Amino acid sequence: MKKIYTKKGDDGYTGLIGDKRVPKYHPQPEALGSIDEASAALGVVRASTQLDEISHIVLKVQRDLYRMMAEVSATPENAGQFREIDAERVDWLEAIIDDTTTKVEIPDGFIVPGDTFTSSLLALSRTIIRRAERNIAGLIHQELLENLEILRYLNRLSSLCFVLELYENQNAGKTIPTMTKR
Repeated sequence: MKKIYTKKGDDGYTGLIGDKRVPKYHPQPEALGSIDEASAALGVVRASTQLDEISHIVLKVQRDLYRMMAEVSATPENAGQFREIDAERVDWLEAIIDDTTTKVEIPDGFIVPGDTFTSSLLALSRTIIRRAERNIAGLIHQELLENLEILRYLNRLSSLCFVLELYENQNAGKTIPTMTKR
């Protein structure tokens, strides 16, 4: 039987692609954890949505996030060989955002998550993605990652989650979202 644990992380360090070990609290494992958490949250969205359109989009995003994690988990000198998140992937997200925006009414103000189960999961995913975005910005600013398209991708992904949240609400019959008081 193959064991799924290695015991290599028992000392509080983890390996990067490129034979380097860093503390588990280092900015790279933090960023990886946030991206992994975002993918898991989006998995719950995919499992709960009744809309095939959203399910297909989310699955493509999850696959992008795994590709992203490969690059983020590499040392700077090895990251380029894993680079798959590029301007074309950001353009793809922007096209979906633009298309979905034509199908929903964008509210004037902040909405309170919780109108439907799946829209709430999209709001949760959005906040996790925002954390991943902050972590990636830190890696870029510390020169531990050079691919700015990853940062742009996460930024657009949070916007996509917002419009998909509205789309989920609308398809569940909740056309006017709960808003904060002005």
